[in-house]
Amino acid sequence: MRHLKEGDFSERRKTAADAKRQLLEKLKQAPKPDDPEMVAKRAERAAAAEAREARRLERQEQKKLETERAAAEAAAAAVAEEARLAAEAEAKRLAEIDLLAAQKAERDRRYAARKARQR
Repeated sequence: MRHLKEGDFSERRKTAADAKRQLLEKLKQAPKPDDPEMVAKRAERAAAAEAREARRLERQEQKKLETERAAAEAAAAAVAEEARLAAEAEAKRLAEIDLLAAQKAERDRRYAARKARQR
C-alpha cells in the first residue's frame, strides 16, 4: 500500500479523479431497471416472495388447525373427566345406599333376635 504523503498534490488529485471516473464508468455499465436480466431477477424475486408468503400462510393455517384440534381434545378430555367424576360419585352414592341398607338389615336382624330371645 502506498503512503498518502508520497507524491504531490496534482498527483493525488489525478488519482482521485481517475477513481471517480472509474466509479462512474462502473455505474454506467450496471444493468438498467428495464434490462431483461433485471426484469427476470425482479420477477424471480417476486415469485420467491409469493412462495414465501404462501408457505407462511400455510404454516399459519396449520398452526390454527392444530390449536383448534388441541382445544377440541382438551374439551373432550374435560367432558370425559367430568363424566368419569359423575360416574364415580354415582357409584359412591350407590355404595353408600347399599351400606346403609346392609346396616339397617343387620340392625333389624339384631332387633328381631333380641325380641325372639325375650319371648
